Amino acid sequence: MKIAVFGTGDVGQAIATKLVSLGHEVRLGSRTATNEKAKAWVEKTGAKASTGTYADAAKFGEWVFNCTLGAGTIEALKMAGEGALDGKIVVDLSNPLDFTKGMPPSLFLSNTDSLGEAVQRTFPKAKVVKTLNTMWNGIMVNPRLLPDTHVNYLCGNDAGARGQVKELLKSFGWKDEELLDLGDITNARGTESILPLWVRVYGATKSGAFNFKIVAAKG
Repeated sequence: MKIAVFGTGDVGQAIATKLVSLGHEVRLGSRTATNEKAKAWVEKTGAKASTGTYADAAKFGEWVFNCTLGAGTIEALKMAGEGALDGKIVVDLSNPLDFTKGMPPSLFLSNTDSLGEAVQRTFPKAKVVKTLNTMWNGIMVNPRLLPDTHVNYLCGNDAGARGQVKELLKSFGWKDEELLDLGDITNARGTESILPLWVRVYGATKSGAFNFKIVAAKG
């Protein structure tokens, strides 16, 4: 499959590299076609890797992974061009983190709205699926790094798209029972709200190599 990945930071490169390793063709998108981080990634990744602007990547990809910083997510997706995301699955990993007052960050959307919902409202013909936004990128692409089972959430308005994303995540190494489908995109309010806790756990443990697990009573 041809997949666009928006964002050249650690998350974008981790996702893009994993997708290439699974045999997908990946175009890493950024604001400019000459982004040095993207060009360096292509050079080290090989023939199935390419780079270009957000518009180039969106035109190339059958799916789009949004790995941009939350504060710039809507703008970046708009740079794909009018109608460029219509009908496509947009896997949204972004979080509405506000770093303007330093650490730990607050959320600039919460409680009655979410960034996932904002993406879906802005691009109503896209099939937005929120997932992988509650953990470190090393766990996203290598869930078996942890010795125990743990949870990754999915939500989005299109049930078929959620199912397709779930199958792709299983190719990353996620177990079926670890993928918890929460339903429509309003559930992004909950998953994005995990981030303030995640940041504080990271601060206390000095490691991002952890995730959360749901333990339910038997019977």
